[in-house]
Amino acid sequence: MLRSKLLRVAAAGVLLAVVAGCNDSGASAPTNTGAPAPSPGTSASAGVPVSGAQTPESVSAALAALPADIRARIPQFAPPPPPHKVTLPAGDKAVNLQRIETRKRIAFITIDDGWEKDPMAMKLLQAANVPITLFLEVDAVKVKPSYFTELQSTGAVIEAHTLTHPTMTHLSYEGQKHQICGSADELGKLYGRRPVLFRPPFGAFNDNTLRAVKECGLKASFTWRETTDKGIIRYQDGRRHIAGGDIILMHFRAAFVEDFLAILTQLKKDNLTPALLEDYIP
Repeated sequence: MLRSKLLRVAAAGVLLAVVAGCNDSGASAPTNTGAPAPSPGTSASAGVPVSGAQTPESVSAALAALPADIRARIPQFAPPPPPHKVTLPAGDKAVNLQRIETRKRIAFITIDDGWEKDPMAMKLLQAANVPITLFLEVDAVKVKPSYFTELQSTGAVIEAHTLTHPTMTHLSYEGQKHQICGSADELGKLYGRRPVLFRPPFGAFNDNTLRAVKECGLKASFTWRETTDKGIIRYQDGRRHIAGGDIILMHFRAAFVEDFLAILTQLKKDNLTPALLEDYIP
């Protein structure tokens, strides 16, 4: 496990920033057009728990467990608007998306890997009570799978991020298929729902990746438009704001609390509401 983690760090060092999936920016992604299909305010995704729908008592308990200075920095959001499904292309390849085409004032928080399992991060996620998607690496979650079971029980949705976090473009088609299918299968066994979405490590993907995603029964691949590290949000295209429909990347790591608060604060400033990514994928 340690060797896997070290290999992952080494791989990150040799990648360019534009494809650094766990660094500051990601690979380019085609944009899809949303096909309006309003649904009720609860999650429209079959089998997916409703994020942002904890009881007032559970939210209050999570808030009480946080230091006062952190509680004071958590903004409040209205529930997200009814979602609509995007149109995914037919064919033998999945699509990769950096954002969801929409006019709604929403954005999507996604969290990768799973090596750091800070109890404070757990309480913060519960207290914020917003929709989140977790792209988890199997090697990372196996250290303590129950941490993510608890997050899942409060509404987080778990998706696939490979078995061992390799650079996908360095692998053959069969190697990529093993990582994608294998991670979806393992996470399905651990958490009772097989993932339907995929994120390539370091944001590095090619046609073989997208073919393997489709072959493994997953619907789409996702990179991002913004990421955060040590409480600083990094934008890909020179903007200094988050746009509606953007997908945001963060990680389970030591600076989680500052990273998450930075994202929530910027979303509030930009008049955006966190929404559940799965609700927009058919």
